[in-house]
Amino acid sequence: MSKLNLEVEPGTVGFDAARLARIESHFIRYVDDGRLPGWLILVSRGGKIVYLGKYGYRDLEARAPIEWDTLFRIYSMTKPVTAVAAMMLYEEGAFELKDPVSRFIPAFGDVRVYRGGSALKPVTEPAMEPMRIWHLLTHTAGLTYGFHHAHPVDALYRAAGFEWGPPAGMDLAACCDAWASLPLLFQPGTEWNYSVATDVLGRVIEVISGQSLDRFFAERIFQPLGMSDTRFWVAEEDAGRLAAFYSPQPGTLRAVRNDTMDQVTRQPPACCLGGDGLISTAADYHRFTQMLRRGGELDGVRLLSNRTLHYMTRNHLPGGADLEAFGRPLFAETTFDGIGFGLGFSVTLDPVANKVLCSPGEFAWGGAASTAFWVDPVEDITVLLFTQLFPSSTHPLRPQLRQLVYQALVD
Repeated sequence: MSKLNLEVEPGTVGFDAARLARIESHFIRYVDDGRLPGWLILVSRGGKIVYLGKYGYRDLEARAPIEWDTLFRIYSMTKPVTAVAAMMLYEEGAFELKDPVSRFIPAFGDVRVYRGGSALKPVTEPAMEPMRIWHLLTHTAGLTYGFHHAHPVDALYRAAGFEWGPPAGMDLAACCDAWASLPLLFQPGTEWNYSVATDVLGRVIEVISGQSLDRFFAERIFQPLGMSDTRFWVAEEDAGRLAAFYSPQPGTLRAVRNDTMDQVTRQPPACCLGGDGLISTAADYHRFTQMLRRGGELDGVRLLSNRTLHYMTRNHLPGGADLEAFGRPLFAETTFDGIGFGLGFSVTLDPVANKVLCSPGEFAWGGAASTAFWVDPVEDITVLLFTQLFPSSTHPLRPQLRQLVYQALVD
């Protein structure tokens, strides 16, 4: 099990300790007034942890406190792991970014694109170009999520049983065949839409490697990095460490238990998705972010070339566009002005446009239960936020944490 410890005095690496303490005083209020069950926040610079804070409960009803080894559902923070896994195979020559997805999943060889009509009677047209691997990595494939509730195709996903997860018993191969049978929202490469694209990418990894996604992750990423607590399920002996799941009560926004959406299993699930589903700890994901910060290597283990990681964390949206201009609306607590998208990560292009204190070149992502991370190559900072409140759009936790971290830098 990975350990967490304060590793250096903040002042020795450019942080003002008193200013860092504002993080705790600010986020304590979220727990004391009932908006969050509890939280854990980690800030590091130069690979050394300069701030560790935790407050509140992993289980409000049991009054069980947040601990350093608490297990959290990280939802879409699974996506960067999948992107890293895919690019590891890319580095081995297993595919090119321009390769059609149908080379690995034949069902995507004859996709149709929504042109008009309703969910009951959609009008479609043929795709003008193949869906390619780089479309999956950049969410420009034309795929969607049923939970968006923003488009007739979203309704088609829900009608097929896909909203917050796959139908019971369906494996990833079957999911991909089902998604390929549904219309795309737009011609591949013409827009950005948050979607099951990373789940499809997970299936590409399975086909290329000949391994299930959970096994590939375990053998090629988690074990080499020492991430012993990260997987798609919770073992029976670890069940007591798992944080309970909460949602805001309408009107009051107080965190109330939401067991109906808790799909965590005690054994490997039938479908391990590339886009969500991992359970992890702050210590484990900190190791993952340190590998990213160090250009693909940690403690002598290299997963990616630093050139590959630099390429992944550049803005890949056509014409250098940001998500606000090129993307479809995304449920989030902030806008995406000045934010681009790379191969598996959001990328900050213009902090002034985004109206949040941060650095150009920062890459990041978060999860639906309000977890988040970012890596800042300019200031050599990594930050992690863990809590369990769904959805992440409930409170502006991420932008507030950014401003509190950066105001504490004084070097």
